[in-house]
Amino acid sequence: MRQIMRKEAKIYIAGHGGMVGSALTRRLLADGYSNIVRRTHSELDLTRQADVEAFFAGEKPEYVFLAAAKAGGVHANSTYPADFIFENLAIELNVISAAAKSGVKKLLFIGSTSVYPKNAPQPISEASLLTGELEPSNAAYGLAKIVGLKLCEYCNRQYGTEFISVMPTNLYGYGDKYDLQNAHVLPALIRKFSEAVDGGADKVEIWGSGAARREFLHADDLADACLFLMERYNEAQPVNVGAGTDLTIRELAELLKSVSGFTGELFFDKSKPEGIMRRLTDCSKLFSMGWKPKINFEKGVTMVYNDYRTEQN
Repeated sequence: MRQIMRKEAKIYIAGHGGMVGSALTRRLLADGYSNIVRRTHSELDLTRQADVEAFFAGEKPEYVFLAAAKAGGVHANSTYPADFIFENLAIELNVISAAAKSGVKKLLFIGSTSVYPKNAPQPISEASLLTGELEPSNAAYGLAKIVGLKLCEYCNRQYGTEFISVMPTNLYGYGDKYDLQNAHVLPALIRKFSEAVDGGADKVEIWGSGAARREFLHADDLADACLFLMERYNEAQPVNVGAGTDLTIRELAELLKSVSGFTGELFFDKSKPEGIMRRLTDCSKLFSMGWKPKINFEKGVTMVYNDYRTEQN
C-alpha cells in the first residue's frame, strides 16, 4: 500500500551536507516538503550515542533518511579500514536504534553494493547478500553496511517498525569529494582531467589496467528512487538502485577526455590497485515497480564536470 508522506511531516535527513544527503534535501524541498530537520556534524556528532538519543527524543522526527556515512575509494578503504568500520557502525547503530526507540514512522537506510560478495553472479541480485566473501579492498565498509541493513530488518521483526534499505551502485553528482587519494574513481578522474587541461599536461595517469567495469548513478536519481521507495516499499529485503548498465574504466576515461577537451595520452598504471573487476547490479526488482533512472550518464558526467570547473574558478 502506498504511504504518502504529508508535506508538513517532520523529516530528518542524516548527512544532509553530503552528496547524497544534499540531493535528498533538494528533491524534498522541490516537492514541497517544508519541515526538514538538518544538523551539521558540529551540531550533532552521529557517532556519539547519547547525543543522538537526545536529538531524537527532542525533535521526534516522523521520517528519517539515513544518508550519513564515511565513504571513499579503493585507496581510502584499504588504508583506513578501522576508521571505515568504526565510524559507519557507530552512525548506523546510533541512528537506527534511536529511531526505533523514538517511534519514527519510517526510516530509509542507504547502504552500498559493497555488501555483496566479490564473486557474486553478475548482475548482482539482492539474493546474493551473505553468500560469500567480500571484496577485500572495501570489506570494512561493506561489513558495516551489512550490519546497518540487518539492524533495520531486525528492528522490523522485533519492534514492528517500517525500516527499509537501499543498495545504490557507484554514485556521482554535485557536492562529491575530489581528493585524489581518497575519492572514488569518477570524481578523482574529473579532477585529474581538469588539472591536466589547466596545466597543459601531455598525459593523465589512471590506476589499473582500465579493464575493470563500473556502474554509475547520479545522486539526484538516487534521491528520486529513495522518495519513490519511501512511499511504496515496506519489505525487509534491501533494494538495489542502479542504472542497470556499466562501462570499463578505459571507456570512462575516454568519455572524460572528450568532455574535458584533454588532448594528451591516457596512461594506465597496472601497478596500482583497481578493486573488484566488475560489480553490476540487478535492478529488476526496482525497475519492475515502475522506477527508472532519468539522467543520461554522458549528460550527467558533463554537468558534474562543468560544475567542478565552476567551483574551482
